[in-house]
Formats: sequence, C-alpha cells, structure tokens
Amino acid sequence: MGYWGYFVVGRGTRPLAELDALAGAEGMTLREEAPGGWQVWEYPSSGGDVGSMNTLAEETGAPALFGYVMDSDCVVVEAAAPESGAWTTCLARAAMAGYLGGSDEGLTLEDYFLEPPDAAERAATWAAEAGHEVNAESLIDVLTAEADPLAENLFFRLLDRLGVVPL
Repeated sequence: MGYWGYFVVGRGTRPLAELDALAGAEGMTLREEAPGGWQVWEYPSSGGDVGSMNTLAEETGAPALFGYVMDSDCVVVEAAAPESGAWTTCLARAAMAGYLGGSDEGLTLEDYFLEPPDAAERAATWAAEAGHEVNAESLIDVLTAEADPLAENLFFRLLDRLGVVPL
C-alpha cells in the first residue's frame, strides 16, 4: 500500500500548522523549509480534510498549494493565491482516471481537473504571484507524466518547477 495524505505548501513567518486555516489538521509535521519562507508540511490521512487552501492563502497573504496523494498513484493539486484565485488539477492523470472510473454521475477527469495546458498557465500565474518567473511550457511534462514509481515525486518536481522548493 502506498502513501495517502496531504502535503501543504505555503509561505509564512510562523509555522503554517499554527494558522487558523489548518486548525483541523492536528498532527501535521514539517517536512521541509525553503528560501523565502516557504514551508512544506505533511499530514498523513486517507480521509478527512486538511483545511482550506483559499483560507490559507488569505491568512498568509501568499500563494498556497495542497497536494493530496492517493496511494502513491496520483495527486490532487489544489492551489490558491490572494490575487489570482484558486485552481485544481491532478498529477498522474491516467491513474486518477482509474480512481474516477466508476463515477455514478458519468463525470470525467476533465470535469474535475484543469487539463495540462490550462493548469500550466494557472500554475505559471500562481508562481508569478509568489515572485517566481515560470514558463508554462516548462510545467507541461510534469502535468502529463505518470508516477514513476511514486506520485509524490511528481508533486515535488512540480514544486521545483514552480520555484518553491528546489529538488
């Protein structure tokens, strides 16, 4: 069985786990700190909710990003920034499609998540708001890659490309 849980990424002067936006995620652990006040927190969970990344972005005044890893197969990426708003995509799309395959409502992957070109544009805008110049084209290969072997690796590659946490 692979990893199930959240990675919470944000920028702040105090630990993100202390903020009201993440009050429901008791037991988060700091995984990494990066230049510019960036923090990556981990919250292992196969259920439940870590909080609101919209509220986290609002509370910190900076872009925020959540990655929900599903059995190390795929990642739901939710992001928000105070100016550019929220967007959602996924990593390891074929695996994610497998998780959604039995949708009773007949919804598809594209009904839930931005497609890679659109996600790349939104991610580049998110990065710009974070103070990083990122070319949307440089994100496409991460947004279209499959997990090899772990979806978590794709998530951290995305953070690297966004200029947040270097690999």
